[in-house]
Amino acid sequence: MFDIGWSELLALVVIAIVFVGPKDLPRMMRTAGQYVSKVRAMAREFQTSFEDLARETELEELRKEVSSLRGHVTEPMRSLQREIDKPLKIGGGGAGAEAAAASAAKSEEERAEPLDTSGVSDGIADSIRETEAVEAYGAGEPASVSGTPETKRDGE
Repeated sequence: MFDIGWSELLALVVIAIVFVGPKDLPRMMRTAGQYVSKVRAMAREFQTSFEDLARETELEELRKEVSSLRGHVTEPMRSLQREIDKPLKIGGGGAGAEAAAASAAKSEEERAEPLDTSGVSDGIADSIRETEAVEAYGAGEPASVSGTPETKRDGE
């Protein structure tokens, strides 16, 4: 700590014996020891409080980081919950009605345009037209399979 060698320590003992005297030297050493122990206790307490403060700061930073990560992780669920909790307006309005209208418009556009069957064989093109006819029938629009008017078969 102070880098005191044996020779310096011996010089301090000789000076103490000369100025204090051999009779009061033990009392002086006891008092000096008490002061040294008090200084050490104060230094230990200061170091402990400083370490506690550092731990609290680190802990607070970790808490903030965990809460921010929790917020990032749970935000999609919260937004989904908010979307679910939104009241639906009957007769138009709301996110659900807009999505349904957009989906209906897209499906009508797809039905209006027949698929391009120029690069496929005749059998596959016939299957595609039949599928379109089935989908159109399910939507309430009668359509012909091969582009000609539908004819009733015997027994229908």
